[in-house]
Order: sequence, then structure tokens, then C-alpha cells
Amino acid sequence: MDHLSPQQRHTNMAAIRGKDTKPEMIVRKGLWKRGFRYRLNHKRLPGHPDLVLRKYRTCIFVNGCFWHGHHTQCIMHNSQFIIESSECCKIPKTNREFWVTKIRRNKERDKREQQMLAELGWHCITVWECELKPKRREQTLESIAYTLNEIYLQDRRTKPHNYECEGGEYLMAAEES
Repeated sequence: MDHLSPQQRHTNMAAIRGKDTKPEMIVRKGLWKRGFRYRLNHKRLPGHPDLVLRKYRTCIFVNGCFWHGHHTQCIMHNSQFIIESSECCKIPKTNREFWVTKIRRNKERDKREQQMLAELGWHCITVWECELKPKRREQTLESIAYTLNEIYLQDRRTKPHNYECEGGEYLMAAEES
């Protein structure tokens, strides 16, 4: 049961920003400290990535676990989409259908935008909010720096890939045919 009134809950949810969030600031400061220079929210690229590193032809998306459905399973049951909660993304019990639809749309949009960026020749790195908790923060930032350096050293003979953080290491996401 929600201990806030619907109006209080609405006010809280509406106050959540899309830019300059705490996880984004952690990544920005960590990369700047390591010598990486970037542009913010590039308006001409699909999805307006949080960080754009032109030298590395890389876009970084810093995603909140809840808003982008980190580690959630989207399954079809009785002609309805069901999203199961994960450790870092708890689906609210109130107005559940609304949140399931919203998170599913966000996941689909993220995938579509990253595919468009790949078609334009950009690499994509997704950093999840839970990977920036104090215990894992330095490992995650070092992993991002390592991945960016690997991208820079590539001779660009292969098409760009999407990278996703798993356990503090950025791995190439599985190619879909």
C-alpha cells in the first residue's frame, strides 16, 4: 500500500529530472577526471545521448534502473505484457498496468535508438544506475575508460557494437539477426 496520496505521488514522480541526474554526474566527473572530453545531450543524434565522445565515436547512456527496466523480464501472458520486478527495478503495485506499459515502451525506444546510432556508425555504452553504487563505482568507471580506449584502438574495420555493463565489466551485447 502506498503511504502517499495520489497527488503527493504524482508530485514526487514529476520532480524526477531527465538531465544532470546524480548517476549522470558521477559518470561525467569520473570520465573528466580520467581525461575524457565529451558533449552533453547531443540534439542531432537519435535519443539525445547523455554523453557523446566524438573522438571515440561513442555515445553513453546513463540509465536509471527503474525507468529503463534494468534486469526485468518482459513476457507475454494471456495476450498481455507482464514485466517482472528485478533486484534493482521494483515495479509499483499501484497502477501497475501503467508502469509496465511505460517501462516496456522505454526499453523498446532505447533499443530502437541504439540501433539507429549503430547504423550511423556510433558505438553505444549503457551505464546502469545500480553499477554506480559506491561499492562498484570505481570498477564501473575504470571499465568504461577501458572500453573507450579499446574502441579508440580499433581500426574501425568492424561495425559499431553496443556495450552493456555486467558485473562491473562492459561486454559486447549479443548481436541480433
